[in-house]
Amino acid sequence: MANKASSQQPTKGNQSLFTQPGYEDILKEINATHFQDDEKFDVESLFIIVNNVLKSATQIIDNAVLGSQACTVAHLVEKIPKASFSPPLCTLKSISCEMQCKAPSEEVAYATTLSILKKLSNYSWDAKAVLTLAAFALDYGEFSWLLAPNHVIKTTLEVIEYIFELKKLPNYDTKDVPALSTGVDHIRVDVFWAIITVVASTTQLCCLTSDEGKKQELSLFSEKLNVIVSELRRQITICKQEANYWRIVKLFRTPTEVVEVFKGLIFPEDNVQLLFDGSAGNLVNIDEVLKGKNVLLFISGLDISDDDISILKPIHELISKEDQYKIIWIPIVEQWTEDLRKKFGELRDEMPWYVVQYFYPIASIRFIKEKWHFKGKPSVVVLSPQGKVESDNAIHMIRVWKIKAFPFTTAVEENLSSNRDWIGSIATGVNPNIESWIKEEKYIFFYGGKDEWIQQFITAANTLANDPVIKQEAKISIELLLVGKGSEGEDTHCLIPGRFWTGIESMFISATQRKTKADDVTPEILKLLSCKNESTGWAVLSKGSSVVFSGRGTTILQAMEEFDKWKEDVQGKGFELAFKDYHNGLVLHPSQKLCCFIDIPKGSGKIPENMKCPDCLRDMEAYIRFKCCHNCDGDGNSLLD
Repeated sequence: MANKASSQQPTKGNQSLFTQPGYEDILKEINATHFQDDEKFDVESLFIIVNNVLKSATQIIDNAVLGSQACTVAHLVEKIPKASFSPPLCTLKSISCEMQCKAPSEEVAYATTLSILKKLSNYSWDAKAVLTLAAFALDYGEFSWLLAPNHVIKTTLEVIEYIFELKKLPNYDTKDVPALSTGVDHIRVDVFWAIITVVASTTQLCCLTSDEGKKQELSLFSEKLNVIVSELRRQITICKQEANYWRIVKLFRTPTEVVEVFKGLIFPEDNVQLLFDGSAGNLVNIDEVLKGKNVLLFISGLDISDDDISILKPIHELISKEDQYKIIWIPIVEQWTEDLRKKFGELRDEMPWYVVQYFYPIASIRFIKEKWHFKGKPSVVVLSPQGKVESDNAIHMIRVWKIKAFPFTTAVEENLSSNRDWIGSIATGVNPNIESWIKEEKYIFFYGGKDEWIQQFITAANTLANDPVIKQEAKISIELLLVGKGSEGEDTHCLIPGRFWTGIESMFISATQRKTKADDVTPEILKLLSCKNESTGWAVLSKGSSVVFSGRGTTILQAMEEFDKWKEDVQGKGFELAFKDYHNGLVLHPSQKLCCFIDIPKGSGKIPENMKCPDCLRDMEAYIRFKCCHNCDGDGNSLLD
C-alpha cells in the first residue's frame, strides 16, 4: 500500500522531486491531466472563503504559539463572497478523501497530486489550486494548532493570490508585454507546486494526529513556494511595467485631452494626486488647472541648477498673463529617501509654477526615457490642449532663444534654428554691451583659450581694428568679448564660459532635432564645438548676431597677424569675405590638418548617431569620453560665477 512507504522516498530512482523531474517533465505530465475548462463556478468567491478561514486560523495559532499580538483576528479585514455563491461540496469532499491517510513521501505526494489534477481535469488551473486548498481547509481548522508555525499555508495562499493577480492583468499583445506570456505559461507548474504542497501539508496533519510517529517534512515545499512567490512577484511587476508603458504609448498615439494624458503619464490609474501650486503654496485639482490648456512639462532630476530654474521664470511670467499655458515640474527620482524629499522641498519652493508632489516612481519613467530621450538633463515637453506632443524637448530652444521661441513648438524651432542669427541669442542678457553692438551691426569677436594665447589675440585684434584700412577706409568697428574670466584690472568684456557653451550645445542639439536636412548653420556650430577642445584658443567672428565664421586659435591669430597680406582684398571683397577666404586658405594648408574633436554631453537628449566632420565632411568616428571638472569649466572657472 502507498501509506506503507517510508518517509521521504525519492520520486524516481534516487532523485528527489526537488531536483527531478524538471520543469518540462512536470509540465508534460500535468498537461496530460487537463482538458477543456468546461466546469464553471465562482472561483474567486471560493478563494475569498478559503482565504478568510485559513488566515483567521493561522493568525490564532501565531498569537497562541508564537506570542504574536501584532494583529488579532478582529483586526483582519475579510472580503465577502457573492451572496449567491454555493460551494461545490461534493468535489471538495472527493479531493479531501483523496488526500487523507497518505504515507509521508515525495513519491506519494506526487502521485496524489496527479490524481487530484485528473479529478479536476475540466476546471481552470487557478480553480484546481483553490479547490484543493478549500478541501484542505475543511479539516484544517480543527487541527491547525498541530501545524504551527503556518508558513507553508501562508505561502500557498500567496502563490494563489499572485496567480489570480497575473490572470487579471490586461489582455495585452504578448509582443508588447512578453513577460505576460512567460508568467501565464508558468501558471500550470505553479499550480502543481501549490497543490502538492497542500497534499504534503494534509499528510503532515494526518501524521500528527496518528500514533505512528511518522513525519512529512515540509521545509523543502516551503522553500520551493518561496521561490515561486518571488518569481511571480517579479513577473507581475515586469508585466505591470510593460503594460503601463504600452498604455502610455497608445495614450499618446491618439490623445484627446491633456488632463487624461497627464494623469496617465504620472500616476497609476487608481492613485491620482493633487498638484502643488508654487505661486499659492497649496494643493490644487489637476482637472481645474490643466483642462483646455497648453502644458509645458519641465522634467528633471533633483540635481538641477539655479540657471535651469531661472531660465523658465520669465516664460512663466509671460504665460501667466494669458492663462493658456501651464508649466509643471516633474521630478524624476527612482527611489525616494528623506534626504531627497528635503532636497525636493527646497527646489519646489524656488518654483512659481506647478509641481508634481508624488513620492513614488512615476508611471512613465521608461516612456520618458525612451520616447522623449530623457537622460538626466532637464528637458521641457510641450503638450497641446488635446495632449498632442508639440515638442518632445524644447529646453534647448528656450536656452538659445528664450521667449522668442514661444510657443516652443517644433515648427518654431525649425524656423529659428535654420537662421544664422543665433549667437546673439546665446550672448544677450549676459553682457550689457552686447545688445547695442548687435543692434549697431558691429563685428564681434567671441574668443577664449589659454592666457598666453588670449594676450596675443587681444594684441592682434586691436592692431587689426585700428588699422586705417579697417577703421578709416572701411569704417568697421570691431568689439572683443572674452568667454572666460579676464585678468584682474583689465577692462575686458566677458561671458561666463559654462553658460556660453551650454548655449552652443543647446543650439547644436536644437539643430540636430530638426526634421529637415542639415544646412550651413549646423557645420558652423560643429566647428565652434570642435574649437572648444583647442589646447591654445579659439575665436568666432559675427556681424551683429549673424555668425561669419569660427576657427582654431592658431589659424585665426595667424590670419590677423598677416593682415598686410590680404588687406588689399578688403576693398574689393569686403572685410568678411576677405578675412574668411584668407583664413580658409590657412586651414587647408597641410600643416593645419589637425584632428577634429567634438564633445557632446551624453545626457543632452537625442544625439545623432552619425556626424559629418565640419572641416572635410567625412564621417566622424564616435568615442566615449569621461570628464569631471569639479563644477568648473576646462580652465578651472566656476560654471556658476
